[in-house]
Amino acid sequence: MVHIEEKSFGSKREMYESMFDALRALLEESGDRVANLANTSAFLKFFLEETNWVGFYLVKNGVLVLGPFQGKPAVTMIEPGHGVCGTALVQKKTQVVENVHKCENHIACDSASLSEIVVPMQKDGRVLGVIDIDSPAEARFDEEDAAGLEKIARLLSEQIRWED
Repeated sequence: MVHIEEKSFGSKREMYESMFDALRALLEESGDRVANLANTSAFLKFFLEETNWVGFYLVKNGVLVLGPFQGKPAVTMIEPGHGVCGTALVQKKTQVVENVHKCENHIACDSASLSEIVVPMQKDGRVLGVIDIDSPAEARFDEEDAAGLEKIARLLSEQIRWED
């Protein structure tokens, strides 16, 4: 069992490096997809301040289906190209939205959300799902968040058994 209690870091980059190491140890406890994604959503919610929704949408039959998350109830299915998550699925690249109210394609789940980051999890060129994080703060996410979360997405893609 990995115990995580300290949250003070010198920089955002250092925070993501520490998060990555701790998460890698946590993922070694089980290869189970649901258990690892549930723990990862709780882990990210704990470390990432000013977030109100942290979770996953997983590709199933060509659409994104709600996976483990922390936050208010959310949309259960997202079609490719719809919303920020569906755009990340189609484009296979991270989406950073500074103000979701200025985003024509945003799907609102929590009216308190102002910014969002969505990071695809990919294996062998195929998107397995996305990490979706919302914040009540405008412009909460930046390039450092994108880089840190992309590294975490790669770790999840490699460590989890996706065939189940």
